[in-house]
This record gives sequence, structure tokens and C-alpha cells, in this order.
Amino acid sequence: MVQAFVITLREGLEAFLIVAISLAYLRKTGRTSLTAAVHWGIGLALLVSAAGGYLLFNAANQEWLEGPLALVAAVSVSWMVVHMWRAGRHMKGDIEGRLQTSTTKDGVAAFVGVLLFTVLMIGREGMETALLLMQLRDTLQLVVGAAAGFVGAGIFAYFWSRLGHRINLGLFFQTTAIFLFVFVFQLLIYGVHEMSEQGMVPFAEAVHEATESWGPDSAFGHLLTYLLVLAPLAWLTFKSAFFTRSILVPRMSDRGATMPQGSPAR
Repeated sequence: MVQAFVITLREGLEAFLIVAISLAYLRKTGRTSLTAAVHWGIGLALLVSAAGGYLLFNAANQEWLEGPLALVAAVSVSWMVVHMWRAGRHMKGDIEGRLQTSTTKDGVAAFVGVLLFTVLMIGREGMETALLLMQLRDTLQLVVGAAAGFVGAGIFAYFWSRLGHRINLGLFFQTTAIFLFVFVFQLLIYGVHEMSEQGMVPFAEAVHEATESWGPDSAFGHLLTYLLVLAPLAWLTFKSAFFTRSILVPRMSDRGATMPQGSPAR
């Protein structure tokens, strides 16, 4: 349940930020007529994400696809986290730059450009969420955790809009990135284990035995479960102890990276 909560909290907040930045830019540039394109884009992105999630869920029920899909999820999320940790503070500028390209067009072309941009950005977050959530097996706890995460993302986004100058989004995304790295490591072990069970990797029998001993019920598996909580807390404690001012008040170099202030770096 904790994994589902953190995944939907993080991805949901990113989606909220994308929408907030997009709408603020359209208002700032006097293109409020295009806000409808953002709203339609959100709806289409949700439909695309739901359809993609349905297809992934059915694919995951095929034994021979479980391992490869787990590895795809691990690799794609790892790349995304590393990329956004390094480039996330430019998120606002990147979004505005892409919107500027779309809004310089006239009429229908501008509407379609903003619509497709919104579908791409929000749909990406939705597909990342589906790809990660389908790796969790406990349906009831997954639903409860995911729902709590979405609600938490909405509450976080609301307070960010009210108290943005007091909240360091960079620290939030860094802390959840550490959580995701531990989760990704679990996915790698699971993916390799399932592929070895299907004979998809060299020395499948030896690999299967090795990864079996690293499973969730082993001492190593328990260690990874503890690290899901302890590693992010350790990072948060480290930042609190040595960078006290950055916990609530973003650095000057981060200002302007998002709206109104703060850095949503992963």
C-alpha cells in the first residue's frame, strides 16, 4: 500500500503542476481562449491512461510478459528519475517553451497544439503510474493506497498554490525519487526472476535460484522493504540537518523554476 501511495502521490502532483503551469502561462500571455484545450487534453489523457492501464494489466496476466514488463518499468522509471533530478528545475521553462511554440499558431492549429501537448504530458504521467502500479499484487491495498495518494497529491497541490513560497518541491521530489530507486531495485529482481522462470535468460536455473533467495520473504527482501521507508527518511534528515533553509525556503537559484517558486526536480 505504501508503494501505491507514494507512486500516485508523486505522479499526481507532477500532473497537477503541469496543468497549473500551463494554465498560468496561457493567462499570462493573454491566450485564455486556449484553456479549453488544456481541459480537453486532461480528459483525453485520462482516457488514454485508463486504456493503456487496461492493456498493461491484461498483458501482465500473461506469465511470459510479467518479467519483461517489470524490467521495462524499472528501466523507464530509472531513466525518468535520473533525468528529472538533473533537469527538473527547468520544468517550468520547458513547459512554457513548448506552449509558446503551439500558441504562436493561429486558430485551430493553436488549439490542437495545446491539446496534444497536454495529452502527451499528462498521459505520460498516467502511463508511468499504470506501469508501476501493475507491478503490485495486492489489489485491495493497491486501490486504497493509490486513492490516498491521489487525494494527497490534490491536497499538496492546493497548499502549494497557496503557500508555494514556503514549500520546496525539489526536496519532495528528491525524497520520493530515493523511494522509487529502492522500488525499482525490487522490480529488477522480480523481473529477472520471472524471466529466468520462463527460460528467457542465460543460466536460467542458477539465476532463478539466486533471485528466489532474494525474494520478498527473505532477509534481503525484508531489508529492501525497510529501505523503502528508511532511505527517504535518511535523506530528509540529512537535508534538514545540513541545509535547514532549503527545507521550506527554496534557494535563490531555484526561484522561477516553477510556479510560483521552488524546484520540482525529481
